[in-house]
Amino acid sequence: MTDSLGWRKKLGVLVPSTNTSVQPEFDAMRPPGVTNHIGRIRIPNMALKSDADFARLMEVIIAAQDEAVDGLMSCEPDYLVLGISAETFWGGYEASRRLKAHLVEKTRLPVTMGSEAGEAALKLIGAKTIGVVTPYWPVGDQNVVRFFGEVGFTVKRIEGLKCTSPVDIAHVSEARLRDALAKVDGDDVDALIQVGTNLAMARLAGEAEVWMKRPVIAINTAIYWHALRGAGIPDKVEGFGALLARH
Repeated sequence: MTDSLGWRKKLGVLVPSTNTSVQPEFDAMRPPGVTNHIGRIRIPNMALKSDADFARLMEVIIAAQDEAVDGLMSCEPDYLVLGISAETFWGGYEASRRLKAHLVEKTRLPVTMGSEAGEAALKLIGAKTIGVVTPYWPVGDQNVVRFFGEVGFTVKRIEGLKCTSPVDIAHVSEARLRDALAKVDGDDVDALIQVGTNLAMARLAGEAEVWMKRPVIAINTAIYWHALRGAGIPDKVEGFGALLARH
């Protein structure tokens, strides 16, 4: 039997319980016959006032992740999508590969993560030097720079917004995001990329490509593009930039 709504693919999407951006952005990019099914990693909306607080947040997410995966698997998804990016960059490339291997072994499903989706998108467009926007504290930014460096990119500039709680990330305005993009832009970068899945930037990134005249990749767009293509869904989706508008 085939799912009546997800007759092409059912995507199981794992997000922190504090995340309010992934679900609506993924749904806005959803092709016909594909359905998104959210599993939430239960975490508190803890205060983030320092690098130590941010590192503790990563510990809380990692500790609660597998239980959320177990709950998500009960809807029998065809594909697992991590709607969280900080964890996938944490510890660099080798740590990212270990995380994916663990999830593949646990679920027996193909898996898409933010780190590899960002890497794949940047390599597809031929970027070598990048500017990065994050909602993180410096310790999070350091892990992002480390990962991208280990997979062959040079981060020329990174702007961490130091959001004060996980929920606060979704409260960042488009004006603030535009300012952040401007800070990391320059003639010495090939592309701009935003990480942090609770920053609602999918639509803005597509618009920014027009006036910035270079690729601007939102992490949620990269993740969803990577998952669709990995699941064999070739549909073009307009309105979110060049990445999803190509096969």
